[in-house]
Amino acid sequence: MGKDVIIACDFNSSEETLHFLEKLGDSRPYVKIGMELFYAEGPDIVKMLKMRGHKVFLDLKLHDIPNTVNKAMRVLSGLGVDMCNVHASGTIDMMKAGLEGLKADDGSRPLLIAVTQLTSTTQERMQNDLMIDEDMEKVVAHYAHNAKAAGLDGVVCSPLESPKVHGVCGDTFLTVTPGVRFADDDKGDQARVTTPAKAKELGSDYIVVGRSITAADDPVKAYERCVEEFVDK
Repeated sequence: MGKDVIIACDFNSSEETLHFLEKLGDSRPYVKIGMELFYAEGPDIVKMLKMRGHKVFLDLKLHDIPNTVNKAMRVLSGLGVDMCNVHASGTIDMMKAGLEGLKADDGSRPLLIAVTQLTSTTQERMQNDLMIDEDMEKVVAHYAHNAKAAGLDGVVCSPLESPKVHGVCGDTFLTVTPGVRFADDDKGDQARVTTPAKAKELGSDYIVVGRSITAADDPVKAYERCVEEFVDK
């Protein structure tokens, strides 16, 4: 599976989303729909973007008891998304239940990945707030191992942890990595970040880029720069 840049469409309306995407002209990039946009517009935004020819990563980070996640995934499976996710901390049983819920009658399904630790989480916050005393890289690798054991396709992690995840789970196990910024950008509320070029070097399979593209003075140029650094070089 080839590398790709996923644009995080963290907008609060379909109008704002389409206004941004129209700036990209005929390009139909892979896009991420997160909680803000999905809660504002519901399933219609997914259907709209699929009709326009976009691949869609539905980033809702499901985390509940296995039965609830299974039923929620049955609903989401009908939207035609290309990728969706759960929290790895929900346990192997929950991830397995979500995977089963995604499957169509013919066995087909979108990619399912698991969030390890959010890129806003630091080692200190993980220890103090979550009472997890292990090293961040070790925790992420363990969550990735559990996701693979559950049958998932990959994980969400920082690009910095991609080498460790691939070392534990193999090169075909996907790492989808937010926390990507250009070197001259502000890192915002992300803590574990790197550039598109460095993410490629570290082995990320997909990078998720938001404000570095969506808030750029020239979004087309910013997107093309991401693709050049991460995919083309």
